[in-house]
Parts: sequence; C-alpha cells; structure tokens
Amino acid sequence: MTLVSDDTAGRDVGPRIGVWALEEGAFGSPHHPDDPHDASWERIKGQVLLAEELGFDSTLIAQLFISPWGEEYDQGEAWSLAAALAALTERIEIIAAIKPYAYPPAIAAKMALQIEEISKGRFAINFVNGWFVLEARRLGLQFYEHDERYDYGREWITIVRELLAGRPSTFDGRWFRTDGYVPRPASRWRERPRIYAGGESPPARALVADTVDTWFMNGQPIERVAQLIEDVRARPRVGPPVTFGLSAFVIARETDEEADEAHREAWEIGKSDAAEQAWLAAQVDPRVQMFQTYARYPHIGSNGGTAAGLVGSYDTVAERIRAFHELGIELFMLQFQPFEDEMRRFAEHVMPRVRATSVSA
Repeated sequence: MTLVSDDTAGRDVGPRIGVWALEEGAFGSPHHPDDPHDASWERIKGQVLLAEELGFDSTLIAQLFISPWGEEYDQGEAWSLAAALAALTERIEIIAAIKPYAYPPAIAAKMALQIEEISKGRFAINFVNGWFVLEARRLGLQFYEHDERYDYGREWITIVRELLAGRPSTFDGRWFRTDGYVPRPASRWRERPRIYAGGESPPARALVADTVDTWFMNGQPIERVAQLIEDVRARPRVGPPVTFGLSAFVIARETDEEADEAHREAWEIGKSDAAEQAWLAAQVDPRVQMFQTYARYPHIGSNGGTAAGLVGSYDTVAERIRAFHELGIELFMLQFQPFEDEMRRFAEHVMPRVRATSVSA
C-alpha cells in the first residue's frame, strides 16, 4: 500500500523525496561552522515544517537513545517527536524508526496507531534491528547476537503487522505471547500504516521479503543497489511486491566542478570528527552489515551518505536520482549540510528537474 492518491494508480508518478529529521543534531559533521550540532525540538520542528512547505513527501526520524556522536551530545527521541510532528503537519509522511528489543510489540502497535490517528493516516514505522551495543547496555535492554536478533524481530513484526491492521493477535512464540489483544482505534484511512525496514544482511533481506512494505537501503553505488534489489525481488513473497527506498547525502551546485569543491570542503571539515568517529566504531556490533558497507564506500553523512553518488550539478544529481528510480527506488531519504539551506537549494533546483520527468496523466 502506498500513499499515492488513486488518480495516479497504474502510472509512474516519479520518486518520492524525503528528508531525515535532525534528531541527531547534524548530518555530516557536528563541527561544521555553519551547521553546528543542534538536536533541539525547536530546530527539528522548524526543519520538518519547512520540508513540508518546500514539497518534500516524507521525513524519517531515527531511533537513538544515545547520540552516535558521543554520550555528551543531545539526542532527540523518535516517537515523542513523531507524535508532536504529526499534530503540527498536514501532508508530509512521518516515519519513526523502532528497535524491536526496546518495546513489546503490542505496545509499539498501539503507539503507532495513536500517531496514525493524530496524523490522519500519515504515519509509518521503520523496523531497525539495531547495532548500538553500548546503548542497549546503558538502557538495560537485552541485545542478542546478530542472527538471533532477527529471529526475535521476526516474531515481533509478525505480531505488529496484525495489530496495525486492527486485527486480534493471538501468538505463542519463543519470545512473545499475546492473547487476543485488539488495538482501537484502528486506522480510519487505510488498512494499516506502512512498514519500512533497514538492514542488508541475509537475515535482514529474508525478513524484508516476508514481512515489510518498503526496504530502506544505505547509500552506495548504483551497481550495488541494483544487485540488492534483484536479490530481494527474487525471493518468495506473499502479497504486493516490496518497494525500495535509499538514503543519500546530497551536495548539489550549479556545476559539477562547484559540487566537487564543496565535497572536498566537507571532507576537510570532517577531519575534525576523528574523536567522535573512533568512539562510534568502538560501540558497533561488528556483524552489522551496514558498517561493513561503510568500510567499502567512504562517505560523508550517515547511512551511506555520499556513497550513493548524489554529488554534482543540479542536472547531474537529478539524472542520478532518475537512474536509481528506474531501478526501483521509490523513496529517497536525503541529508544535507548545512541542512536547511541545502534543503532549500535542492527544493528549488533539483526537485523540479526530477519531477519534470514524471509521466503525465
């Protein structure tokens, strides 16, 4: 199920374009002179309201209880932010990430349906299996081994899917038992909120093919993205085909040369992050595929960032977005720095170029 209106059914309306919410305070470097770390509610509120005004379709709020920059940094909380943003916005899709080991599935489903009610059918969850070992330990949460976390997550998402659709859940598994709970109200606008998921390991891909609507991939070269899409599409699946999303950090300028220079400047600024990067590397579960991908493709930004190649002139970036879309990427979740200024630049110069190629009715 998509958020596209009925009059677009059966034709290509072009990709949806989203932005990461600034609950981490910065993407790129927390030491950027024009975009220092700021995870305040006032900034996040202003950023997402501006994104909606500029025509962005979606926003993703990552779930972190401790900042990935370090424990001394402020960090926003995803689900309280999602509820507040749901009440303040009118059109933009709001996606809140969730770690299954942090919430029992029935509680998570009830929370999701409440935000679905507040947003009038614009809420979605992003299932993330987790990588932050220190965070789980600080919170007193059970952090199983990598593949066992996916076994746990499979039970969790099975229950959540039923409950999000307003159906009773009676489940007896290794980790969870439910006894006929039916959350109310169910969604008044659609069958259920959309379910996204991240993760690129074999267990993650199997879970995606079986249970979720949209698979979020980390930014990486288009050839690798094509391989991942082909792998998941080839897996057995019941129901509508899975759709695909991609994270990317954008550096767009009038010319390719100007963009390359801005990219070099961003790498120079990033050198000041050495202490934060070393701290983060020490907190990661080494089996998490995301960080193995990071090692292959150096980048700026989180979740693959500039490794997706959205660095260049306005025409170049638009062409690369269209190429990813032709492969099957339905939603692009973008980062910028300085965020608000570069988000405006993208909306003014790149978004019209991307959307000009949508097939007319």
